[in-house]
Amino acid sequence: MHCSAVASGVVKRLYVKRIGKINMKRQERIDRVDLMRTFIRIVEAGSLSSAARQLGTTQATVSRRLQSLETLLGVKLLLRTTHAMKLTDDGERCYQHAKRVADAWVALEDELSQSDDEPVGILRVRAPHAFGQEQLLGPLTEFLERHSQLSVEWMLNDKTVDFLSVNIDCAIRVGAEVDPATVSVLLAEVPRSLVASPALLARFPAIETPQQLSALPWIALNTFYQHEIHLTHQQTGDAEQVPISPRLFTDSLYAARNTAISGLGLAVISSWAVEEEIRSGKLVALLPEWQAAPLPVHLVYPWARYYPARLRKFLQLMREVMPGLGGVRQPARQA
Repeated sequence: MHCSAVASGVVKRLYVKRIGKINMKRQERIDRVDLMRTFIRIVEAGSLSSAARQLGTTQATVSRRLQSLETLLGVKLLLRTTHAMKLTDDGERCYQHAKRVADAWVALEDELSQSDDEPVGILRVRAPHAFGQEQLLGPLTEFLERHSQLSVEWMLNDKTVDFLSVNIDCAIRVGAEVDPATVSVLLAEVPRSLVASPALLARFPAIETPQQLSALPWIALNTFYQHEIHLTHQQTGDAEQVPISPRLFTDSLYAARNTAISGLGLAVISSWAVEEEIRSGKLVALLPEWQAAPLPVHLVYPWARYYPARLRKFLQLMREVMPGLGGVRQPARQA
């Protein structure tokens, strides 16, 4: 009797454990929206491991959700090898439908949970390093103080945005070309100044024309110029193309400004970043009647059928505050 009772208990525990696993899998399959969101993230991240990192879970969980979705639909969605991943035809159709369903679900959640259009959740934003650190932290802080149920992931990065490979909602781009595959809203423009240190200028004859600039050493902000600069006379409209030979190439606005202060070379730098240095005499603004073209500031985000309140409110904020920031002005043209 004792052995029979023990055996019966073991069988019961195994049965309960098995049923629990089955129920867990059934529950995951039933959560179709979550499965579709995971599938969307796999496709846009480019791999299961990247999707897992962006979703804050394990690769095993992501793989299990993919298998659950494939089982639920009865089709193969992805073809995977050790080094590559490719959508099947069914997978491509599923991705397009899943995007529409996920957008509609977010819209429903937004509408039902916040009737007053109050933003909730996490907004993921990428901004240029210097601009996002110096010019935008104040408005961002006030924005978060106004909306207590919202969080922002503020990523400072000057690289081009690929919305299919990174999990972000929008990006602020300064000086970048407009990508027709995204929504690009022109917010403002950033004037630029041609500057050099007094010590550097003392070593050369007085600069009176743009072509004399070629004889001086340069610091190139390689995001915007490398081997030549284009200047326009503000009264006459005359244009000059000036070849330069930089001593330093950098993608950092701070590095360009600080090395210009040290006397390494001339630089064309966003005016807001050198206003104080010009006032204090650390830098001199050269040929003020000749200007490099201002840099457009865009807010960009991917096309979608629906945009949550957090993105709409952030766009509204940027439209309001951007032209009023120090060293930034209303765009001369609208896009």
